[in-house]
Amino acid sequence: MPMAFVLINADLGAEEELLKSLRGLEFVRDVYVVYGVYDIIARVEADTMEKVKETITWKIRRLDRVRSTLTMIVVEG
Repeated sequence: MPMAFVLINADLGAEEELLKSLRGLEFVRDVYVVYGVYDIIARVEADTMEKVKETITWKIRRLDRVRSTLTMIVVEG
């Protein structure tokens, strides 16, 4: 099943708000607040790669208080 991990930089203090928003998205399976360069990691999984890409591009990246993202698409094999 197509899957990607999305590393998210959030506005300062927006982590909890973003967690709630991310958990409400259809294809977001797991969400974690982390320490380091990024603030949040989300695992996106859907039955097609197109749905994964649409979720990242049109839902996650457009959330208020998301500053930037880095997407890592999982290689199936």
